[in-house]
Amino acid sequence: MSTALIIIIVLAVIVIGYFISTQRALVNLDELCKNALSQIEVQLNSRFDAVVALAKAAAQYAKHESDTIIETVQARGGNSGATANTPAAINAQTDLLGQMMGRLNVVFERYPELKASDLYKEAQLGMKQYEENVRMSRMIYNDTATKMNRMVRQWPSSIVASMLHFDQKDYLKVDDEQKKSYPNLDEAFKK
Repeated sequence: MSTALIIIIVLAVIVIGYFISTQRALVNLDELCKNALSQIEVQLNSRFDAVVALAKAAAQYAKHESDTIIETVQARGGNSGATANTPAAINAQTDLLGQMMGRLNVVFERYPELKASDLYKEAQLGMKQYEENVRMSRMIYNDTATKMNRMVRQWPSSIVASMLHFDQKDYLKVDDEQKKSYPNLDEAFKK
């Protein structure tokens, strides 16, 4: 065997080894992104349940408003079996939750005695926990998406990503208006 042939074989082994290891890393990051989106979906469904619980608490005071909110949540995403496997779908579900909480907050402002009920307090604590869980899941997803995007964009892994049709991942965004739509729990418990 000539030296040139040995060098070509060694280079081919290195290139194939790099290709395989990069493909595995890309698949791993892609699966981690999918898993993070799935975790967010689970938390969003729990938040929908908490919104329904708040609406049921409001039903004692404002039956029509709470029934409308419960029907809307169930029709548009809460436990409907619809999947939120993309950042856009998760952002849409989060927007819906913000709208429903905004409507519920109007009911709670009209009936201040409702805020004193135990059911309301329990549901609000549940919402706070779900919000924290979603926040952490969003951070995990965005961190994983950052790693994936780096591999897709940086040379030479970008060549492998392009050949295997791996694309950049969208990031999840939180709108400042959404943050305002949830009541301040500390203020609610002071009353």
